[in-house]
Amino acid sequence: MPGPTFLGVSLKMYLGYQHTLRWAEQVAAIAGAHPAVQDGLTDLVVLPSFPALPAVYGVVAGTGVQVGAQNLSSYDQGALTGEVGAPMLAEIGCRYAEVGHAERRGLFGETDAVVAEKTLAALRNGLTPVLCVGEPARTTPTDAARTCIRQTAAAVVLAAAQSVPAPLVVAYEPHWAIGAAQPAPTEYIQQVCREVGNWLAQQSAMNGSRIIYGGSAGPGLLTRLGDAVDGLFLGRFAHNPAAIASILDEAAVFARPNHLQPDHTQPGHPVGATR
Repeated sequence: MPGPTFLGVSLKMYLGYQHTLRWAEQVAAIAGAHPAVQDGLTDLVVLPSFPALPAVYGVVAGTGVQVGAQNLSSYDQGALTGEVGAPMLAEIGCRYAEVGHAERRGLFGETDAVVAEKTLAALRNGLTPVLCVGEPARTTPTDAARTCIRQTAAAVVLAAAQSVPAPLVVAYEPHWAIGAAQPAPTEYIQQVCREVGNWLAQQSAMNGSRIIYGGSAGPGLLTRLGDAVDGLFLGRFAHNPAAIASILDEAAVFARPNHLQPDHTQPGHPVGATR
């Protein structure tokens, strides 16, 4: 796996404000003492709800944890009641912005065109889009990969037209696995992500892009997927910070030469987290 493992956590709209801050404090304590983060082996990115972004940024500052937004406007500013633009997100300290999630598409009618506008808005303001792609219903891995490639290409069409470099974190999230009891089958994910990853590697304007998996992802999955992915995008399993510690353990083992075990004796690092 080239470069740091990407580990993203979207809290969606599950936690309240104070609960989010308590969660962020626990995650910051784990990350601040974990070699996977402190040695640069993992990019740990948390995406809380908009109102909590500034406070979460303050809580995690200096621990290696990065912050992103779950959504953004396609416009930078203007008479757009209720919207949040990328310039403000960047000012707060965000480095990432999620776009194209299945829930945004299904519940709020976001089309490929809207996703392309939001992707461009993120890129022109220095934010890395976490682009969610995936097939609505289970099919063959090859067909699923074709769907993901089509969605990714559609998301960067405006950036390409304006010659804007488009390094992305492409999050493969098959819609049928989101919220399910289990993630998609290991071999299925591996084939889809390898095909998408091979396509990304051929796109010069998308140099530096990564392919990760989301959709009921949790502890143990990163190890099973191996080098087919560049990381994971976590949801409800990460509400328990111990699960994040466990996955960071996996990332440290995977990234170190000869698969050396991470140091569990670091102060503040939970020992024996359940996988």
